[in-house]
Amino acid sequence: MTEDFKPVPPCVILNEPQLAENIGSVARVMANFGLSELRLVRPRDGWPQERAWASASGAHWPLDDAKVFDTLEAAIADLKLVYATTARPRETRLPVYTPRESAGRLADEVAQGRKVGLLFGGERAGLETDDIALCQAIVSIPIDERFRSLNLAQAVSINAYEWKMTQDDRPWKRFELNVEEPADQAAMLGLYEHLEDELEKAGFYHPPEKKPSMVRNLRVPLARARLTDQEVRTFRGVITALSKGRGRVLAKLAQKAAGKAKDEAP
Repeated sequence: MTEDFKPVPPCVILNEPQLAENIGSVARVMANFGLSELRLVRPRDGWPQERAWASASGAHWPLDDAKVFDTLEAAIADLKLVYATTARPRETRLPVYTPRESAGRLADEVAQGRKVGLLFGGERAGLETDDIALCQAIVSIPIDERFRSLNLAQAVSINAYEWKMTQDDRPWKRFELNVEEPADQAAMLGLYEHLEDELEKAGFYHPPEKKPSMVRNLRVPLARARLTDQEVRTFRGVITALSKGRGRVLAKLAQKAAGKAKDEAP
């Protein structure tokens, strides 16, 4: 395999899809998870259909390049491996995988330079036994037995998501740009000492012999939070505001007591 080899993600094959809106929704979730090759087998209302582009919400490239086939056999002819997705047991003795298991196996095949595909049936009846017999395994989504009906785009999205996870299981990289570095330990020690000093003045440590354990109980959750520099500054500002507020309250009480004493003086 050459150094410039680029693996080709699985193609999505829709066998006899009915609604243009569903085809567009499938294209949308394909684009979400890095799939782009869409194959349509005998779409009920022909192709192209403008409503599909409207439902794709801007994910036009799977639709622009979609290939249409008269038979399922022709649609999968160039593929080395095809998995059939179905929620119904059929009369076939094929391996059955979850979307996660199948995604891992497809990723292994793709890494070897092999073209693979995921086959989905039409909205009304799904895949027939003869369709599944053309495939090498079945993908079954583990859903609640009380209601096993999935929208076509939902089924594609679950499988597409699991494929994406085999390629990149990290959150969107742009989120990392918003993550500030945690404060260094000098800043954290400053926060601890500031808080502990004000609590000492407020008479928090009672009885005095319990002060070491009380200090530890304060420091541990703050350390676990891994505060940023800005968060440390905010907390210290809160402590300062509270201590000043307490000072004002004490001053008012002292002033009130002095006034009362003056009034009561003979």
